[in-house]
Amino acid sequence: MKNKTLFIIIFLLFFPLFLRAEEVTLSLDEAISVALRDNCEVLLSAEELKKAKEKIAEAYGPLWPSLDFNGGYTRLHGLSEKDIATTTTQTTFKQIIYQGGKTINTIKYSKFGLEAAQAVLDKTKLETVLNVKKAYYTLLLSTEFSNLNKHILDNTKEHLMFLKARYKEGQASQSDILNIEKSLKSVEQAYETSLNQVESAQVLLKNLLYLDDKVRPKPSIQLHYEPEEVAYDEAFLSAMKNRPEIRQLEAKANAAKSAIEIAKADGRPTILASWEYFSRSNSGVIASGGTVTGASSTTSSKGWNDYSTLGFVFSWPVFDGWVTKAKVEQAIVDLKQAQLLKEQTARDIAAELKNAYLSLKNAIAQIRTAESEIALYQDNLSVVKKQKTSGITSSLDLDDAELKYRISSFNKKQAAFDYIVAKATFDKAMGG
Repeated sequence: MKNKTLFIIIFLLFFPLFLRAEEVTLSLDEAISVALRDNCEVLLSAEELKKAKEKIAEAYGPLWPSLDFNGGYTRLHGLSEKDIATTTTQTTFKQIIYQGGKTINTIKYSKFGLEAAQAVLDKTKLETVLNVKKAYYTLLLSTEFSNLNKHILDNTKEHLMFLKARYKEGQASQSDILNIEKSLKSVEQAYETSLNQVESAQVLLKNLLYLDDKVRPKPSIQLHYEPEEVAYDEAFLSAMKNRPEIRQLEAKANAAKSAIEIAKADGRPTILASWEYFSRSNSGVIASGGTVTGASSTTSSKGWNDYSTLGFVFSWPVFDGWVTKAKVEQAIVDLKQAQLLKEQTARDIAAELKNAYLSLKNAIAQIRTAESEIALYQDNLSVVKKQKTSGITSSLDLDDAELKYRISSFNKKQAAFDYIVAKATFDKAMGG
């Protein structure tokens, strides 16, 4: 019994440590690094990039000669007195000399595919970084909001206790108590909602970082911002140059041009050189007339069956039922689609950048307003503290003044959050 009691005491002492062990404190840079390392979408895009590199290696293949070897073994049984085993080999060496420009344009096409895959990876990384920043600061702000609601809840409870004391002395009515009890219920609900928001933000961040379900990420920084002046015109030029979507569509357009030449190559001549060596040998005996005989009056089967050829092959498809023409037209349509999509994407990026720029300006204006409110309530708090020291005001009045100051401070943090998110969105719209 004593051992059991001792175990329970030790467990209760160390159980909070186990809970704290589940919390992982992360800086923003650490969270971004984890996301870029473990995020599934980033990993998938990275694999597509590797695949595109191998496509280039594949495209270079026709520039190299091909070497094939075929061999066979046949054993003839029952036709003659002795079994005859025949061995044949064929070695073929081919080199493409001209293919209508298909090989070189296939290489170009594959290289443009690599550029497009790199742009997709860059786009995925930019989006991942932005999403991590939003989730990270959302968790930070929701935690601040839950702390504020906890102070509001405590303040409301103190008001209720104060009002009940006045009610006992006949200085407050039952309606006053009912009203503040109703307010208390609303505050409790708001506090519970804010706690749920913290949990929801943690789930979102864990999902982006691919953390274990038992892990609870905790931001290690405070809401901090450094306002920067941005020039929209310069940002627009940067976006048109650096946005991965633009680079991706430029690569696709160039690839479509190469695809047109690849399709045209099907209607052009092909020239290749080849060298082949053939050999055939028999383990039995063959008469001079070529018929299989016994062991007498025979000649060797080897000699005339060993030979080689060297030549050139010229091929030109004169008519293929307009298949090549149809392929060329399809490639031209792909090029037009890529060009139209690039124009539409450029307009979308311009609109995205403009909205981010306006959000950034609004956030800066909100910060200035919040700073003026903080100055007001900070001065009010200083006055109330002096009055409390002089005995003019009560502790509850001081608590009210502190709560107003906390609310104004949170409003500034909210404005800082809006600025940070707007700045991150603006940076992403510029291309990082």
